[in-house]
Amino acid sequence: MNIAVILAGGSGSRFGADMPKQFLTVAGKMIIEHTLDAFERHPLIDAIAIVSRKDFVAEMKEMVVRDGYKKVVAVLEGGKERYHSSLAAIDAFTDDDDRLLIHDCVRPLVSACIIDDCIAALGEYDAVDVAVPATDTIVELDEDGNISRIPPRRLLCNAQTPQCFRRGTIAEAFRRALADPDFFPTDDTSIVHAYMPEVKIKVVQGDTTNIKVTYKEDLEFVERMIMNK
Repeated sequence: MNIAVILAGGSGSRFGADMPKQFLTVAGKMIIEHTLDAFERHPLIDAIAIVSRKDFVAEMKEMVVRDGYKKVVAVLEGGKERYHSSLAAIDAFTDDDDRLLIHDCVRPLVSACIIDDCIAALGEYDAVDVAVPATDTIVELDEDGNISRIPPRRLLCNAQTPQCFRRGTIAEAFRRALADPDFFPTDDTSIVHAYMPEVKIKVVQGDTTNIKVTYKEDLEFVERMIMNK
């Protein structure tokens, strides 16, 4: 199955709102509803799992019923760190051939084209990331805050989501990572890259509109894009 995993466990502390930003309304719906719509409507997505903060699980379940999301098969409780939420979804499914598309719920503008390309790439690769070319020069600093390296911009990209995996691949990557006493939690693709170097990670083209809502001004952009569809 092609399973969309919607990570909705963030607190939105940087946003400065009274509630997690996934519940803020833009263009008549909550951000998470726009995100769920993208996967609910996609013909190649078979199921959706939402991973939520513990104190919002009940509210998520009510939303699923109220909005009539037919593909949502689970509302799961996440944990303190992002990787705990990913693990909750990985553990909720048992078929290692399932394809998990792990997506930040506050990227509500993910396109059908991106989802298409991710699923197509998963037919050949066990791990797939979404990215857009970097437009700014990236500098690497040393411990004293001085520039130590300036990588060629043509080789650099800004990562987005979904991050996509065969369930067996991401499960094994986490098994290896959690056995490492020096494991430092990062995103899912980084875990595969660090602990399963034998796995090639395919990058598919993202979109500059597939932004992660982080600041209040991002809401204006999202609303403008939705209203202009």
